[in-house]
Amino acid sequence: MISEVNSKNISLEILGSSEPVVIRQLVSNWPAVKYGRISDSASVDYLKSYYNGTPTVVCKIPPENNGRMFYNDSYTELNYESYKGYIDETMDAILAGLDCRGSPAYYIASNVINTHFPGFSDENGLVIPRDKHPEALNERVSIWIGGETTATCHFDALENIACCVAGKRRFTLFPPNQIGNLYPGPLDPTPGGQVISLVDFKNPDFDKFPRFGNALLAAQVVDLEPGDALYIPTMWWHHVESLASYNVLVNYWWEDTPDFLTSGMNSLYFAMLGIRDKSSREREAWKHIFEYYIFSGSEMSNAHLPPESRGFLRTLDRLAARKLRAMLSNKLNR
Repeated sequence: MISEVNSKNISLEILGSSEPVVIRQLVSNWPAVKYGRISDSASVDYLKSYYNGTPTVVCKIPPENNGRMFYNDSYTELNYESYKGYIDETMDAILAGLDCRGSPAYYIASNVINTHFPGFSDENGLVIPRDKHPEALNERVSIWIGGETTATCHFDALENIACCVAGKRRFTLFPPNQIGNLYPGPLDPTPGGQVISLVDFKNPDFDKFPRFGNALLAAQVVDLEPGDALYIPTMWWHHVESLASYNVLVNYWWEDTPDFLTSGMNSLYFAMLGIRDKSSREREAWKHIFEYYIFSGSEMSNAHLPPESRGFLRTLDRLAARKLRAMLSNKLNR
């Protein structure tokens, strides 16, 4: 059962949770939420008052997809159109299609607030009490606008607080250990840069994806109303359905580690090149080596060594990270 709190502030206890936490009415005092409660058109007018006209990527989803952003039958191409457009025009198109059956669905994903809606965060903002490294980046604050659409189940390698501003959203969440039961699709192309589950949650094919039943046993489902927020820990899979005809969400992404570290996905690709297609015996041995050097943290592998001999085994700083990148680049280019 997903835990819930009622609060106007984010506590360190919430951010320390290893599972999702619903924070009811966290942002209910935002003007954007108040305008969204008045009407869809009032919300659009409010957002337009901040929009600076910067173009963005707009997703146009054919009506036969029922708002689901997915693939063709061979998983080689996406099943919707993406084009460079304008947010105000897209919001007008969403409103125009509210009473028109058979209209396409529109979706604008992850637009950085400050680049498209300067000043919005001054009136609609959160303070997140992060315990961050001095060289960690600030939060990325993004806005998501769309009709009745579905962001297919995926994970993000960042901490996340999602705030429902207008409409209604249903999140179905799974812990990271459910990856094998969610049947991830190809690494490229992807709808939003992250690998997604191939299962149609509204009509799951248990003959094709039998382990999905096990994933459902571990699923946590929560509906967000305007003003509600959801903390999603890093690496948790989440399937997001927009249940109203017009929906707005603002989310905060962050990572408390220093910005000179690379992404885990880069490590995954490198392991595909160096480990995945080796013999089963070698792969099994590498599991132990990764557990020792990586997953147990730097203390396991360097505690018995004098400081002057630890090299890359010590906790990385910016200079060591730069040297490690250079070494890898040289090795890969040989």
